[in-house]
Amino acid sequence: MLSIIIPTLNEEKFLYSLLNSIKKQNFKGDYEIIVADNNSTDGTLKLAESYGCKITLGGLPAKGRNEGAKIAGGGLFLFVDGDTILPEDFLQNSISEFKKRKLDLASFFIYPYQKNKIFKLGYNLFYNWLPALLGEKVLPHATNSILVKRELHQKLGGFDESIKIAEDHFYARQGAKIGSFGLIRSSHILASTRRFDKDGLFVTLLKYIWAEFYMILFGPIKSNIFNYKFAHYYKNQNSSRLKRIFNFLIRALKESMALIAVIFSWPIVGLTVFFEIAAKLIKSKLKSF
Repeated sequence: MLSIIIPTLNEEKFLYSLLNSIKKQNFKGDYEIIVADNNSTDGTLKLAESYGCKITLGGLPAKGRNEGAKIAGGGLFLFVDGDTILPEDFLQNSISEFKKRKLDLASFFIYPYQKNKIFKLGYNLFYNWLPALLGEKVLPHATNSILVKRELHQKLGGFDESIKIAEDHFYARQGAKIGSFGLIRSSHILASTRRFDKDGLFVTLLKYIWAEFYMILFGPIKSNIFNYKFAHYYKNQNSSRLKRIFNFLIRALKESMALIAVIFSWPIVGLTVFFEIAAKLIKSKLKSF
């Protein structure tokens, strides 16, 4: 059986679309849906109950996934964020490919479900092209959705709940050391752009770039140096017109500065990633002799 595990916190706005897309899947196997909720104050729990989901107490994403896994009955886990949509035949295609390639752990290509060419290019660059180019076996990356065997999840001890950002990347990299990791190519994930909309495209991208740099040099990020927030997407929507104008100007300034920083960061981070890949390839070649 497949256990679909969704960590939530006030996800009523997006969760309906995700649950609806799951119910529409042409999937021949058995599955269950588990919602690990972090004390939502909106209609998230009522919606989950109406779709027959199992419900457990969650926390931040890593803890929510772990708590969901504890009550899961399936031999295969699909961790998926609440602001995503599964395209038609996603489950059937993904699991068939997963089994055919004899994978233990997999992630997915991800696209925005808003039709915006700039966002699509950004998602391709950061979530799709780079992970594929860097190599599934050399420097694994995981998106907001991960397919994994129960045994491997248990061997890893679940997600590291002390990590502040990119705990999914760390999970994939640790999993790839003891199991077979791959990117699923027969299907993909559709995700919202709410973090980019709220925090700014280039500000968010800059955080991701430097988080990657930090992880390569120092390991998992366990301090809040990147000021990475959760569940802040809908706050301050009823502010005055003057405050909205002020916030817009501040946001524009931050985005401009972040764009410049992104441009100058690429060579530094790019070289770091290159040397990391080269070192791992050389190490693997030496082991083969």
